[in-house]
Amino acid sequence: MAGPRVVVIGAGVVGAALAEELSARGWDDVTVVDQGALPKPGGSSSHAPGLVFQTNPSKTMAELARYTVEKLTRLDCFLQVGGLEVATTPERLTELHRRHGWATAWGLDARLLTTDETVALHSLLDPDRVLGGFHVPTDGIAKAVRAVEVQLAIARERGARVLDRHEVLDIRTSGGRVTAVVTDKGDIPADIVVCCAGIWGPKVAAMAGTPLPLTPLAHQLAWTGPVPALRGQTAEAVRPILRHQDADLYYRERYDRLAVGYYGHRPMPVRPEDILPVGEAEVMPSVTPFTPADFADAWKETRALLPATRDAEIAEGINGLFSFTTDNMPLLGPSPEVEGFWVAEAVWVTHSAGVARAMAEWLVDGHCASFDLHECDVNRFEPHQLAPEYVLTRDCQNFVEVYDIIHPLQPPENLRPLRVSPFHVRQRELDARFLEASGWERPQWYGANAGLAEGVPAPGDWAARYWSPIVGAEALASREGVALYDMTALKRLEVSGPGAEAFLGRMSTGDVAKPVGSVTYCLLLDADGGIRSDVTVARLGRELFQVGANGNLDLDWLARHRPRDGSVTIRDITPGTCCIGVWGPRARDVVAPLTRDDFSAEGFRYFRAKRAYIGAVPVTALRLSYIGELGWELYTTADMGLKLWDTLWEAGRPYGIIAGGRGAFTSLRLEKGYRAFGTDMTYEHDPFEAGLGFAVKMDKGDFLGKSALEERRASVGRRLTCLTIEDPTGVVMGKEPVFDGDACAGYVTSAAYGYTIGKAIAYAWLPARLAVPGQTVHIGYFDRRVPAVVAEEPLFDPAMKRLRA
Repeated sequence: MAGPRVVVIGAGVVGAALAEELSARGWDDVTVVDQGALPKPGGSSSHAPGLVFQTNPSKTMAELARYTVEKLTRLDCFLQVGGLEVATTPERLTELHRRHGWATAWGLDARLLTTDETVALHSLLDPDRVLGGFHVPTDGIAKAVRAVEVQLAIARERGARVLDRHEVLDIRTSGGRVTAVVTDKGDIPADIVVCCAGIWGPKVAAMAGTPLPLTPLAHQLAWTGPVPALRGQTAEAVRPILRHQDADLYYRERYDRLAVGYYGHRPMPVRPEDILPVGEAEVMPSVTPFTPADFADAWKETRALLPATRDAEIAEGINGLFSFTTDNMPLLGPSPEVEGFWVAEAVWVTHSAGVARAMAEWLVDGHCASFDLHECDVNRFEPHQLAPEYVLTRDCQNFVEVYDIIHPLQPPENLRPLRVSPFHVRQRELDARFLEASGWERPQWYGANAGLAEGVPAPGDWAARYWSPIVGAEALASREGVALYDMTALKRLEVSGPGAEAFLGRMSTGDVAKPVGSVTYCLLLDADGGIRSDVTVARLGRELFQVGANGNLDLDWLARHRPRDGSVTIRDITPGTCCIGVWGPRARDVVAPLTRDDFSAEGFRYFRAKRAYIGAVPVTALRLSYIGELGWELYTTADMGLKLWDTLWEAGRPYGIIAGGRGAFTSLRLEKGYRAFGTDMTYEHDPFEAGLGFAVKMDKGDFLGKSALEERRASVGRRLTCLTIEDPTGVVMGKEPVFDGDACAGYVTSAAYGYTIGKAIAYAWLPARLAVPGQTVHIGYFDRRVPAVVAEEPLFDPAMKRLRA
């Protein structure tokens, strides 16, 4: 099929792959433009060492890497020598078990090795330094420059134009959409422009008025002279690519020499506008002079780990520029500012072909069917996350931590606090232990509740680093009395206007055409029926709705589909408001005396909303509960938040009120079987397999994704499944593989200990045949296999009596 006029800016591995993928789908008017000479135009792809390690804590990133390996192997652009990670400390050896779990969960062939097995694979290693290894046979070396050349050649054969030595000077727009790319050799008309400019990405995106949170950072890469132990090696590489993450190092062979890559030096950021032009760079624009002093520790450690290098010297080196982002994920998708302007940025060789396929599907089909891209969407950021200081600071910190062992709950330590709720001062008085959510300081537990946890043993292992026995005490106190939970980090959108009801009805799976005061739990779907988010929609007026969303992607999604006639206004009200969840069996005892409004069971039913006063504070009260107990979400303006907290706290004293943290919240939510978008379900899942069919009203009229759902509901091959674990030490962390016998059958999403039910809980994606109550499976947890049993859900209060009390 003929497609629109597409201009791809940047002919590195991403741009070249995108041109090939678009032309393979029939788009025949594709132009690739680059300022440098092809096939080595001077960006990061031109000097990249090409090491491809597929294992990643992100399922999406592992799948993007796997596709890249498969495609580059097919194109004869890949040396599949395998990948090997070594441990020289007990902590890293434990981490390799976790990494092996990720690889297994995501379908990669991988195994853990003893010291002898590790050294047998890579004979240059000192066996006295190595405690074990992790091996992925399908890893290897991507031939980046050859990949550029081959994929561009294929695209050319299908009609694509490739213009090197064309510098992009501007992006021309008209009426809010792109019309052309301006180069030093003339304008190129365009309906769609895709920025694949790599380290120049922020500079090019700025031409279209799109901020890009990306920083080019220099990374050291050195080549040894001849290594005597490799003398006579006729193959480019024989041994696996190697990572020594305890020292921030990696290695690859090139005949009788070794490349040594190093992340252990100081961060060396470079402003995109300061990168030298093609004609002025001594080597290429993405290469800056080698700084030997920064490499001294790397070379000392290399000679210790690989004794054969003691007979060699460093022959050459570079400080090569690569792109880093604030969350270490790529930047993919359409600009919110300019229609037709897209980005595919911060993509390394490892994921290049996978990202190109994802972008091609997104562009041609309107959505990506092969990969879940919610972690990669360029529109995921909150406004503060685009601030230059934030971007530079976090990008540099991510460089420092690139090979560190990171706990899944580990918050960033710098630039904090950024966002605090009005309750922050009281939370600090209660000795809150804060983590971070979308920039918000959010309590995980409160030291003031330590007395409730007396006799409970303190956590001892690394996995429990962000846990305390206080978490369990807060969970039980919430079930038995009343607790306040800070829900301010929950995204709140105001949707208003004469077209608001019809708009939300078309965008969601629920029936929102209900009387004022109703609250509806529903889903946002993509055209293929995949879940984009789960939301609550509260009707506060005839033309006014409040949407409880999951993040900035929901705001972007709704804004993109908003009617152009001005009948709908969407506003993010999160920064100027706050929210307290007051929950527990004594919640009504606390709240009811504070208001003249009817908060009785009959006067304020479950899933209803009401404007009211709590003491002197005007609130929007929603009778909802994410922990499965009686209570309300109480929203007010930020200026009244502290007064609301103090009013509730004073009224709750006779009932033993406590403040509860996110740790208890997660435990209680899993006992009730409540799903979390981005963790339990993502774009790749549909409502029926996620156990959310009840939120889909197929008889309400048309809505986005309905036709696709009608096809998908007929065959559900997998299910989000509740598992319980009897072993009290078997609390897993999430992303572990789940085994049926010796075969990996699925993976864990959310997990926590259920203090009310006295068992550990894990939700997991499993084949439908295994999602049968009573079925036993095993979870691979570090070096253990933890027995787990499929359970009926919800585990707590299945009759909903407590919620409706």
